[in-house]
Amino acid sequence: MAIYIKQAAKPSIAGQSSASVRETVESVIADIRDRGDEAVREYSEKFDRWSPSSFRLNAQQIQEAIARVPAQTIADIRTAQENVRRFAELQRDSLKDFEAEVQPGVFLGQKNIPVNAVGAYIPGGRYPLLASAHMTIVTAKVAGVKRVAAATPAPNGVIPDASIAAIHLAGADEIYLLGGVQAIASLAVGTESVPAVDVIVGPGNAYVAEAKRQLFGEVGIDLFAGPTEVLILTDETADPFLTVVDLLSQAEHGPDSPAVLVTTSSAVAEAVIDEVDRQLVHLPTRDVAGVAWRDHGEVILADSLEEAYEISDKYASEHVQVFTRDVRHALENLTNYGALFLGENTCVSYGDKIIGTNHVLPTRLASRYTGGLWVGKFLKTVTYQEVTNPEASAELGVLLGRAARAENFEGHARSGDARAARVSGVWPEWALSNQTA
Repeated sequence: MAIYIKQAAKPSIAGQSSASVRETVESVIADIRDRGDEAVREYSEKFDRWSPSSFRLNAQQIQEAIARVPAQTIADIRTAQENVRRFAELQRDSLKDFEAEVQPGVFLGQKNIPVNAVGAYIPGGRYPLLASAHMTIVTAKVAGVKRVAAATPAPNGVIPDASIAAIHLAGADEIYLLGGVQAIASLAVGTESVPAVDVIVGPGNAYVAEAKRQLFGEVGIDLFAGPTEVLILTDETADPFLTVVDLLSQAEHGPDSPAVLVTTSSAVAEAVIDEVDRQLVHLPTRDVAGVAWRDHGEVILADSLEEAYEISDKYASEHVQVFTRDVRHALENLTNYGALFLGENTCVSYGDKIIGTNHVLPTRLASRYTGGLWVGKFLKTVTYQEVTNPEASAELGVLLGRAARAENFEGHARSGDARAARVSGVWPEWALSNQTA
């Protein structure tokens, strides 16, 4: 029988948005539907203090934004997008058109036709999610979508240059500096200056998620997204230090992000709890990650790997990492997860940012019935990753360090640092301070 060494202080809420969020979103959507661009401008001014003559960037503005981005960041964006493109192309190649004569004179066929227009929302603010441009826009273009319109906020009138670069390089046909509900509503219902789309994809805050929920049916959406989730499944062979690095890398997404350890080793369970306290002291995002761990972190001791698999499938987490002696055994037995990350060379942050699989994944138990965003979503599907070569993992780790720090995701960067250091033997200062604390 499983034992909870640490239980969540607050339950994860899998229900609807709060009444105030629902009412606010409903009001904004209705107003934009009624007054179009005039309403969009008022809400942009109210929420983002941003009201340019045109919300759509022209070619010159796009090139000026790209020119302000460091060359290394541009190179890393290109590399990450090529990884995403490669995997999306493999997915697309797996979808075949066919026609078969199933009975004499009876022909059944299949065609995969791309949707005509997609709206991609790229969040901004504290965490400028460049990677969301890779995952949504590149994948849509590989699917063959003719028109991709992207929207990203410009809080206080500050143009997010790196986001603009990522959006443009991913292949967006239109870029709008719009955020929040006003962006989602504009794309879904259409205004005088923003033609409506068929599908809206991309993450966002509670208001963005609620807007997508309310508009679903009028347009398609990718997923009903909730807080980021991670579950790490281990036996006695797991490295507690690395396990905590990865738990906190996902906990830094938000104070309501569940981070769960399921292990067959009491020694690993206790070591992880102690190690969390040590690492939080030196984590710049501890104000977020610490609250997430305090309120939603769990450590569960299972009697066997079979029981651990059952617990993992019950949680149906967005991200499941497996740090066991035989990771492929988990691949054969686990059934509910958004994406699976096999072995200590493979971290969730690789999937979040650079390795090539899509990071738009099911949360709040949705992996019981769906996989994540993929090429097929744009054509009228779970992933797993395994890095078996330590040298390859180290190379990815260096790239992740740069890519994540460009987005202010220090916890993600440390996941990459740790892989690189395991090969080079040169540990960064933050790791040494954690290990000696």
